[in-house]
Amino acid sequence: MLTALLALFGLYAAVVLALFAAQRAILFPAPKGPSQIPSGFEKAELHTRDGLTLTAAWRPGAPGKPTVLFFHGNGDSLPGAAVATQGLSKAGYGLLLADYRGYAGNPGNPTEAGLIADGHAALAFLTQRGIAPRSIVLMGASLGTGIATRLASETPPRALVLVSPFTSLRDAAADALPWVPARRLIRDSFESAALMPDVKAPVLVLHARDDPVIPFEQGEALERAAHDGHLIPFSAYGHQLQFTAPAQDAVLNWLAARRL
Repeated sequence: MLTALLALFGLYAAVVLALFAAQRAILFPAPKGPSQIPSGFEKAELHTRDGLTLTAAWRPGAPGKPTVLFFHGNGDSLPGAAVATQGLSKAGYGLLLADYRGYAGNPGNPTEAGLIADGHAALAFLTQRGIAPRSIVLMGASLGTGIATRLASETPPRALVLVSPFTSLRDAAADALPWVPARRLIRDSFESAALMPDVKAPVLVLHARDDPVIPFEQGEALERAAHDGHLIPFSAYGHQLQFTAPAQDAVLNWLAARRL
């Protein structure tokens, strides 16, 4: 019996160590190959503080319209980001679709600190074009919500829009792998709930109740933590909520109601 227990413990320890070693490959399943600029967008270059040049997609807005800076999910790309924001594009909003280090031909390796630096580079790109933070709507989906929330906590935007967000990656990992001490093992935490009280802009949270990746309760918690938060729940659509017409219409309606 003791031998069997030791063998099981050894197997468990090996699995935990393998997950720890591979966590960034799991968290950042970066698409390979060159960046693809979606139709209707211009190629943009984002220059990070640590010397990287990243490819992004840029589309100026109609006169008087705010610009949406969009951060996609962990396995997505610029073409996917264009699909997730097509409602905003049709409505005339400016769009900067950010991409990350290590993704789709970009140099570097993705980490939390690196992706935050990439987000700052995207903001700098807009600043150089005369677009002030108060004219920018920060928006993220899934992993991108961690970047958007961090930026919004540092420099108030016009609004913050979060689709399928997490309170932190530690919380999301603990929910996904309850048999692993995930909170102690995660290197990249993106502590969005802890940062939310520092966000002074209006916050919109969209979350599906049937999300199998990030529990709906985490979206509820972010809405409660916000000074000016609003949650729009969906009964369906799972974790890919950002690609659906009802979710995109909800974002447009909320921005219009707020005159944003």
